[in-house]
Amino acid sequence: MTIRILPAVGDPGTARAVADVLAGLPGVAPLPGVGDSGRLLEALAALGAGGVAHLPEVVLVHERLGPVPALEIVREIALRFPATGVILMSADAGPALYAAAMDCGARGLAGLPPTYEELGARVQAAAHWADGVRHHLGAAAEGTSDGSAAPEEARGMLVAVVGAKGGVGTTVTAVQLALAASAAGRDVALADLDLQSGDVASYLDVQFRRSIADLAGISDITPRVLADAVFPHPTGLGLLLAPAEGERGEDVGEPAARQITAALRGRYELVVADCGTQITAAGAAVIEAADLALLVTTPDVVSVRAAKRMVRLWERLQIRTAEETTTVVNRHTRNAEIQPPLIARTTGTRAARTTVPAGYKELQGAVDSGRMQDLDARSGVRQALWTLAAELGLATPSRPAAGHHRPALGGLRRRRAIEGGGGTDPSAPAGGGGTGPEQLSPVPPGGGGRFRRRDRFGGDRGQVAVEFVGILPLILVALAVVWQCVLVGYSYSLAGHAADKGARAGAVGRDCAAAARADMPKSWHTEPSCGPGPAAGVYSASVRVKVPVLFPGAADWPWTVESTAGVARED
Repeated sequence: MTIRILPAVGDPGTARAVADVLAGLPGVAPLPGVGDSGRLLEALAALGAGGVAHLPEVVLVHERLGPVPALEIVREIALRFPATGVILMSADAGPALYAAAMDCGARGLAGLPPTYEELGARVQAAAHWADGVRHHLGAAAEGTSDGSAAPEEARGMLVAVVGAKGGVGTTVTAVQLALAASAAGRDVALADLDLQSGDVASYLDVQFRRSIADLAGISDITPRVLADAVFPHPTGLGLLLAPAEGERGEDVGEPAARQITAALRGRYELVVADCGTQITAAGAAVIEAADLALLVTTPDVVSVRAAKRMVRLWERLQIRTAEETTTVVNRHTRNAEIQPPLIARTTGTRAARTTVPAGYKELQGAVDSGRMQDLDARSGVRQALWTLAAELGLATPSRPAAGHHRPALGGLRRRRAIEGGGGTDPSAPAGGGGTGPEQLSPVPPGGGGRFRRRDRFGGDRGQVAVEFVGILPLILVALAVVWQCVLVGYSYSLAGHAADKGARAGAVGRDCAAAARADMPKSWHTEPSCGPGPAAGVYSASVRVKVPVLFPGAADWPWTVESTAGVARED
C-alpha cells in the first residue's frame, strides 16, 4: 500500500528536513506541502470532495504551523476528516503534549528534528489506522458481506417547527414538543435551524462550543463526528445548536442541511427542528424533507396574514403545499375574534385541534432562568403543548414508520430565490427570527419519562418547602441564643443603673434599696445591698439581678448578674 502524506510545516528549514526524511521512507508518496492552517484545510476539502478515497492517509502538522494553534488544527482535521490520521510534530515531544495531542484526535507525536526511524514508525501506525477506518466505511457502504444489498436504515421522524413571524412562540413550542417526546421514552434530537438568532441554548441553559456550523464543511458525517457536535442535555435530548456567531450560519447551505438532518434521522428516533421565522436555503431544505411541518401563529390579524404569506411562499418555492402544513395556534383565548377554523380557512392549512393558551406569568420564571425544562407541570401552557405532542403522534414510544420523502421539486429555483435574491416574496414578514417568551406545555402521558419525580407539594416549590421545614429548627435555635444574649446584656445594664441610683440616694441619707428598685422592670428580680464603702466617706450599693429565660417573668436562670457603685457621702 502506498501511503499518501500531506506535510503542513510553517518553517522552511523544517519543511526541507521533513521532505528529505519522507523521500527516504519506503512506500510513501508525499503530496505538495502547505505552509499555513488555512491552506491545509482548503487542500483537504478539495481532496475530500472526490470522496474519502482521495484523502491522504496521513497529515503531518508542524507545531508552529499557524495562524491557528496546532492543537486546534489537529482537532479540526480529526472532526472533519475522521478517516485521515494526523501526526503532530514538535521539538518538545513530552508526556503533557502527547496527552493533549491524543485528546485532540492525533494518531501520533513525532519529535523534531525528524528521524527516519521515529517518523517512519509514526507514519506506518497512522496509515494502518486510516486504512482500517476506510475499510470499515467502505464495507458499510457496499452492503453485506455476502454481496446482497444492505437493508435500508430506519429513518427517524423529522418535524419542522416554523414561526409565522417573530415572537409567536416558535422556539418554546419546539422545545416543549421535544421534551414531551423525550419524556414518553423516545430518543429525540432538537436541532436549532434558526441559524442567525437561535435561542434553544438560552431556553435550556446550555453552554456549548460545537454547533451545526461545525458540521457544514464535513463531507462524511460519521456517528462519531455527529456525537462530537451534539450536546447531550440532562433531560435526555440531543441538542444540535445554532452557532453563537450569527454570521457563521451562512456556512450551512441546502446541501449541508440535507446531510445534517439525514445524519440526525439515522441516529435519533425523532428530530425536532426549530426553523425560526426567516426562510433560508437550509430552512427550506428541512421544511421540504420534514415528515411534519408545524406553522406557529397567534390569533391576531398581523400573525394570520404572516402565516398566509409564509404558506404561499412555500408553495411558490415548491417545498410544501398548504394541505401538508399544520397550523398551531398559540396564545388562544375563547373570546378571541379569530378562532382556529378561521385561521385554517384563511391559510388553507389544517389547524391542530389542541390550542395553546396565553400564559405569560407561567412562562416568565422558566424563560428568565433559562430552564424551560423546569416549567411547572400544572402550567396550562405546558399541558397544552404536551397534549399537542400526543395529538401529533410525537409522544408515543413506538418508532413511527418512515415518513414520506418529498422530491426536491424546486431545488434550483428555490436556491436562486433564497440565495440569489430573485423571486423572493415581497410581502414576507420582516423582523428578526427567534421567539419571545410565549407559550407552551402539558403533562406527559402516564406521568413518567426522564424527568425527576415531582413530590406532593408540586415540583421545585415542594422541594424548597421540605428544605425549609428541615432547617427551621436550626433557625429557631439560633434566634433563641441571640435573644438570650440580648437579655443577659440588658440585665447587666439594669443592674449597673440600679446600683448607681441606690448609691446616690444613700449618700444623701435617703432609702438606698427603694431607689435601686424604683426603675427596675417588674419582670427582673432585684436584690439590692447598701452600706459604707471600702473607703472612708464613700457610700456603696450593690445590686444583684436574676437573668430571665427567653421570656422575662416566666422563669429565671439560677445564676445572677451583679453590679456595684460608690458615691461620696454628703454630710
